[in-house]
Amino acid sequence: MPEGKAVSQMFAGIAGRYDLANHLLSGGIDFYWRRILTRKVEAFAPKDVVDLATGSGDVAFKLRDRLGTEVPVTGLDFCEPMLDEAREKRQKNPLYRDLRFDFGDCMALPLEDNSIDAVTISFGVRNFEDRQKGLKEILRVLRPGGRLYVLEFSQPDRGFRPVYYFYLKYILPWVAAIATGDKSAYDYLAGTIENFPTKEALAEQLKLAGFETVDADGLTFSIVAIHEATKASPAVSGSRE
Repeated sequence: MPEGKAVSQMFAGIAGRYDLANHLLSGGIDFYWRRILTRKVEAFAPKDVVDLATGSGDVAFKLRDRLGTEVPVTGLDFCEPMLDEAREKRQKNPLYRDLRFDFGDCMALPLEDNSIDAVTISFGVRNFEDRQKGLKEILRVLRPGGRLYVLEFSQPDRGFRPVYYFYLKYILPWVAAIATGDKSAYDYLAGTIENFPTKEALAEQLKLAGFETVDADGLTFSIVAIHEATKASPAVSGSRE
């Protein structure tokens, strides 16, 4: 697993051009992935949402668009330069002024037990220093019946893998180097993507962490997957309180 401090420093170095690189490297498909993710959260109708590894805030902003101002949305990240990017974008649009962007490490979240209805995390789980510890920490802060939504790279469908792995190894780092000036950061990211578990394996890891049910949907030839994991509700009430 990667060392948290090193990951934070790496993202700090590319924060200023992170959005550009994401859109460029995904061919703009990242907008579609976030749309599907936030649509799933909207269907759950949470009372509040925390977006972990929020980075420059794109998921948090999309959640605000979906859920309206009556549902509090907070973005947490352990990289201050990335949070600065999110705060700068927030200042440019009065519709987002109520969004909070605060420091928060997924290994020790600054949140009370059983305090949040829904947690989202996009492209952050593979950077956890200790994956089981991070998943259990998320479980801790969710209310009974609450849900975790993980948007993360996965292992693509078998027929698409040769093309995809060629792109990861030989094209993505060089395009990223042009976009951000830091090829090494994207060499690292390409490696974490290639070695990340399948959606089925990650579902099992979520259950091992204590989540009661896990649904996994692959998108775009299963390049990415959205995992929807539910925390068990008390047998008596069966409700979120």
